[in-house]
Amino acid sequence: MTGLPLRGVTVVALEQAVAAPIATRHLADLGARVVKVERPDGGDFARRYDHVVGGLSSHFVWLNRGKESVTLDLKKADGRRVLGDLLVGADVFVQNLAPGAADRLGLAADVLRARHPGLVTVDMSGYGSTGPYRNKRAYDMLVQCESGLASVTGPPDRAAKAGIPASDIAAGMYALSATLAALVSRAGTGEGSAIEISMFEATAEWMGYQLYYTQCAGQAPQRAGLSHPSVAPYDAYPTADYQEVLIGVQNDREWSRFAAGFLERPELADDPGWATNVARVRHRRVVDALVAGRTATLGAEEIIKRLDALDVASALLKGVPDLLTHPQLAARDRWRTVHTPAGEVRGLLPPFTFAGVELPTGPVPALGEHTVEVLCGLGYSPDQIKELSALGAV
Repeated sequence: MTGLPLRGVTVVALEQAVAAPIATRHLADLGARVVKVERPDGGDFARRYDHVVGGLSSHFVWLNRGKESVTLDLKKADGRRVLGDLLVGADVFVQNLAPGAADRLGLAADVLRARHPGLVTVDMSGYGSTGPYRNKRAYDMLVQCESGLASVTGPPDRAAKAGIPASDIAAGMYALSATLAALVSRAGTGEGSAIEISMFEATAEWMGYQLYYTQCAGQAPQRAGLSHPSVAPYDAYPTADYQEVLIGVQNDREWSRFAAGFLERPELADDPGWATNVARVRHRRVVDALVAGRTATLGAEEIIKRLDALDVASALLKGVPDLLTHPQLAARDRWRTVHTPAGEVRGLLPPFTFAGVELPTGPVPALGEHTVEVLCGLGYSPDQIKELSALGAV
């Protein structure tokens, strides 16, 4: 493979926050040209979530590297005309505006695809374009709650949302995969596609285990913190040096090795009260107490060393600062320099690796940084650009 997978693909994104920007950032990572259309009066509101990256938002720096920023006022006819000119040369159009906003701007999928049959349109929303929830505003925390994700997250005594914007990311990843599938289809047929992605449905798909369990058991699995309602031992356990080690025994063969080699209780490998996962889950508290009693006598590194030798799954409970210095990321050379308007920061390579290809980690754009350049590329003269600017359209 000699080039970037999506070289030559142009994406126009009318996007904000997380769900659409994470999809288009990965399209940019794969080599697509992504033109991000922003409002002139501040742009994507994720630019102002915080100011910790040298005055820039950590969310925005994460989600928008490698894109071109163009400011257009789509409330003005001239701004909409420029967007129309951008779409003439586009392969993909992505939007996650508030419910109904794209339609009011004349950007409905059927309208665009009638003009541009080869265009792939991706409409992203909280709940989809039909149904009783279609007009509800939807933010990540709200969708995590509405979908049941928060109900299965956290300790037994209180629900919690995931510590990352899980519903946003779920929708963004399905938008990415669907867009790639549509581009493959178009390569054979010449026809684009109209794709619809909802945060709610993406998160509901991720709830698949809980949905099947609840249907068949007649009740939902209980919240279990770091534990697992259907597997034991599977939890965090204390160590002699005041850390926490995660141990997961997924099957009965592993239990046999774990009981004999780590717990030093080989008789538990065949004891009917301990030998099967079903039996261990039935008396989880006794199992967890036995495991914790053993781990509390050893340091964390020694526990990991012994479990690795037994081929029993384990990990240490680490924080975000630990991730910044994680030896696995360093050993695999996953860090790159990312240029931003506030200076250089470290960023991770995309999580897909193509042999022989270095995927880009392009710069983070300032608001409207590429407006003039993009308009010149569309054939607008300097005088026309000045006029559009005077009118407030760009």
